Amino acid sequence: MVHSLRTKLQQKQFVVTVEMEPPRGADPWGVYEKMRPLAGLVDAVNIADSPMAKMRMSPIALAYLVQNELNLETIFHLTCRDRNQLGLQSELLGAHALGVKNILTLTGDKPEQGDHPQATGVFDVDAIGLGKIANSLNNGEDMLGNAIEGKTNFFIGGVVNPTSDDLEAELEKLHRKIDAGVGFFQTQPIFDLGQLEKFLRIADQINVPIIYGLMPLKSAKLAKYLNRQVPGVHVPDQLIDRLEVKGREAGQEIAEELFKEMKQSLQGVHIFPMGDIQLVETLLKENYENVGCKEAI
Repeated sequence: MVHSLRTKLQQKQFVVTVEMEPPRGADPWGVYEKMRPLAGLVDAVNIADSPMAKMRMSPIALAYLVQNELNLETIFHLTCRDRNQLGLQSELLGAHALGVKNILTLTGDKPEQGDHPQATGVFDVDAIGLGKIANSLNNGEDMLGNAIEGKTNFFIGGVVNPTSDDLEAELEKLHRKIDAGVGFFQTQPIFDLGQLEKFLRIADQINVPIIYGLMPLKSAKLAKYLNRQVPGVHVPDQLIDRLEVKGREAGQEIAEELFKEMKQSLQGVHIFPMGDIQLVETLLKENYENVGCKEAI
């Protein structure tokens, strides 16, 4: 498995990543088949860790299968919700042994929000603490500073919200994550690049690559839900109006417009398919010559 995501980002090349959920069961092949069309179109697939606190297959196991069966690079999510300090370090060492070396560090959603509300949230550390743990392993030490047998080589990622209402606090957290060892960031969906202006003026001074979120919208109903329920995400009224008139077709058009605009000014796009891989595949194929991902896989 050739790991090219880190190299492309360090060389300031444009990258495309796509987020996928593991299956809710023991059979990985349904999700695997959904990912198959992405091989050659994206630089890496993010594999979530029981997102929204809903039980799913291990992202590390699925990431290993995807890398070996599809030769498609992965970024596995790891949350602090379900594992104590011992478990987090154990999972990381196991992932590295399997060749799964891109990680997105997350605090995680609280269990009471998901399908096992009686589960216990651990949260020994937060996302910043998890970044420190992964960075310690990269330096050949456990989180207490004790030497381990061999160093890991994780490419550590974190999340940032560039449209946060409290941008000063968000930037302070971003710098703490960089200090902890984070080497790249991914964001929530962006629906208007004008919303990024203030953040981008500051981000120009940050020498860490940021991959910005893009979510194709299938309906006005979804857009309104995001505005009501997801902090830091805002779909402009003019886009909702277009969705009211043309529905999924407008969603495809808006996604294409945003993708082209992002490619001109940003280093990468992270796509949230919302279960519609066909829409993502169409988007990337229509922009295939401009994406140039195939050579990097």
